[in-house]
Amino acid sequence: MASQRRQSLLLPFIVFFGVLAVVVIAATGLIGKFNPFRTEHKDHSPPPILLELREMADLHASQAQFEVLIDHEDDVRYIPSALAGERVQFVGVGTVDAVLDLTTLSADAIAYDSKTNSAVITLPAPTIAEPVLDHAQSHVMNRDRGVFNRIAGLFSDNPTTEDGLYQAASAKMADAAAQSGLVALAEQHAEDLLTGMVTRLGVDHVQIIFDNPPAK
Repeated sequence: MASQRRQSLLLPFIVFFGVLAVVVIAATGLIGKFNPFRTEHKDHSPPPILLELREMADLHASQAQFEVLIDHEDDVRYIPSALAGERVQFVGVGTVDAVLDLTTLSADAIAYDSKTNSAVITLPAPTIAEPVLDHAQSHVMNRDRGVFNRIAGLFSDNPTTEDGLYQAASAKMADAAAQSGLVALAEQHAEDLLTGMVTRLGVDHVQIIFDNPPAK
């Protein structure tokens, strides 16, 4: 009997606190919705500005990715490297493209023979473009400078400039690309691309001829 009386006395309190919790939750949601001091995110950034539109006159037919290590040392004779001199190791990462300059196409670049339903297309030979280094991945791996170099660097605006390292890495990539099969791959890709395009127009036979590369 005592336990039943205790439960009957606790029941109104349980109901009251349950209703109170619902009211608090609802009020919290309403306060958040109608709070005059709530934070709103606003984007005041201006729209992108179009600076220039360019026509692409080059066909980038193949691309090679390189990683080169530049290890340069400036050695001062008869003085220990701990006192004078500098050695830097630089990792360069970038790409080199083989491109076809389509602006050199002449009016008779495409010769079509209606009797045999065939076409001969003469294209400029692919050339190797300037390497493009990825500045986000290229970095100085190690740099050792002598005491005198460090002191002299205090009076220089940019004592550890990396411009020369980027130029050296770019030159090595260009040489490596010239020795690779990048140009041959570009010719094959351009031939496959144009052959497929022309045959879809109804031409039965397509021959691709590449001109000699321009003299450097």
